Amino acid sequence: MIETRLLQYFLAIAEEQSITRAAEYLHVTQPTLSKQMMDLENALGKQLLIRGKKKVTLTEDGAYLRSRAQEIMSLMEKTESAFRENEQTISGDVFIGCGEHRSTCQIMQLIREIQMEYPEIKFHFFSSNADAITERLDKGLLDMGFLLEPEINPHYDYLKLPFYETWGILARKDSEFAGRKSVTFRELSGYPLIMPSQTSNSNKITTFFSDEMVTPQIAATYNLIFNAGLMVEAGIGYALCIDELINTAGDHPLTFIPLEPKLQSNVMLFTKKYQVFSKATKLFLDRLKQKTLNG
Repeated sequence: MIETRLLQYFLAIAEEQSITRAAEYLHVTQPTLSKQMMDLENALGKQLLIRGKKKVTLTEDGAYLRSRAQEIMSLMEKTESAFRENEQTISGDVFIGCGEHRSTCQIMQLIREIQMEYPEIKFHFFSSNADAITERLDKGLLDMGFLLEPEINPHYDYLKLPFYETWGILARKDSEFAGRKSVTFRELSGYPLIMPSQTSNSNKITTFFSDEMVTPQIAATYNLIFNAGLMVEAGIGYALCIDELINTAGDHPLTFIPLEPKLQSNVMLFTKKYQVFSKATKLFLDRLKQKTLNG
């Protein structure tokens, strides 16, 4: 079994790219740290480090261990935080995975209200697509996830929130669709489209194209809107996305045009079934459910 101390040593070397600098940071001697890493490599039967004259780099196995070690240390910190919670007051850490959508603003408002009442609660956000959020949730690195209508999985509990996001296209202001109040799926036929790579979202959009008997011409896909915006600016195509993720006001070169008929998605909270939550996480979920019930 690998000691967590060795994982901390290994991560320090990976970060510093130097055994000498890592030893200084860890307050151990360089020979001691070198021996610890050789023992770790021998225990795993893999070379983890390429020891160059100027810097230390990771092998493929080393890069894999770094990823797993980071997850292990994060999970340990999360577990220790839950045990450190004060019995007299609610404190601790809440770990949230979230996709890109404007409704997050309402979640932030709730967080602000809770922190004003319980200043010792800290919130940690991980922003990515559904696959990455689900993976971290399964590993216990996240307490919950917020996504647009994710694929339903029997291993999770779901709560539909009273938040809606409107779909449309992101287009250049000098494009032929600029100035339109809406655009239909049929009108997009034959134009290059930049589609979201998240399965549930792309399936929802593809279904609407099918209903209109139109085959979308997909030029590219994206998982985060920033790069999709850059692709639109470069003239690669029109990005299918939700509204208000990019501020297109003023001199911004892009504009958002809603789809017709209107296409909306619900924001959903999902957690692992039978999951035991810390007091801080349970407080957040209870407050969120209360807001949901109150509309």
